Amino acid sequence: MNETKQLKKDANRVLKATSRTFYIPISRLSQELQEAVGAAYLCMRAIDEIEDHEELPTGVKTTLLRETALMIRGTFDEQTYRTMIAPYANQLPEVTLRLSEWIAYCPVGIRAKVLESTAEMAEGMATWAERDWTVKTAADLDEYTYYVAGLVGVMLSDIWYWKAGIVTDKQQAIGFGRGLQAVNILRNQQEDAERGVGYFPPGWTTETMFEYARENLAEADAYLASIPRETTIYEFCKIPLALAHGTLDALARGKEKLSRPEVLKIVGSAVLKR
Repeated sequence: MNETKQLKKDANRVLKATSRTFYIPISRLSQELQEAVGAAYLCMRAIDEIEDHEELPTGVKTTLLRETALMIRGTFDEQTYRTMIAPYANQLPEVTLRLSEWIAYCPVGIRAKVLESTAEMAEGMATWAERDWTVKTAADLDEYTYYVAGLVGVMLSDIWYWKAGIVTDKQQAIGFGRGLQAVNILRNQQEDAERGVGYFPPGWTTETMFEYARENLAEADAYLASIPRETTIYEFCKIPLALAHGTLDALARGKEKLSRPEVLKIVGSAVLKR
């Protein structure tokens, strides 16, 4: 097996291991879009694993995130990156250790845009790590959800325009990411509380966060409506959005999450019939 085929195989394996939610719609995209979206997701996931690591000290996280962002914005050098993360290689997951390979896997025509969003995400995450992820206002919540999820929407829109000439609204793209993240915040609030982390601004109730999620999912719905329905890009966006709506409805009914049959039913109704 040549290096290119092996890298694609590894990328798909790591994608499947890190997020089944996105692996399914990614696998149904055209070949070049699979590579672009897959590489972009892996690059951002590599950053996210540093920010979200439970054992790394905050100072280490901010240094790694900011130094990685600087490398991404300049000329990314694989050996320099490996040397930087070497002291933490036993703690960091494969997706982070192999960042240079995910960058190489990304199609050249869209690579700069993917790296631009990834660098911005790393810088934002470093700032939030220094702030101990403390959300004090609704504006803070907007800023946090922009860096960890809204940027994903921005990056995806760049990919859609590059490959298919599809023009989308930036604010709706951010709402797409924010809406999915708000649902995750609601779904994980008990687990986050046990870790001593909370993303609810002071005075916000669970219902307030539900309203925030619904507002952003409405932006996401408008975003989806701007994409041609017959495309696999539409299907790609519809699957996680449908799962987010379904999860929000389940949480509102007092359930912890969607059941496996419910997930399969939602995904089945969202995919294009070919």
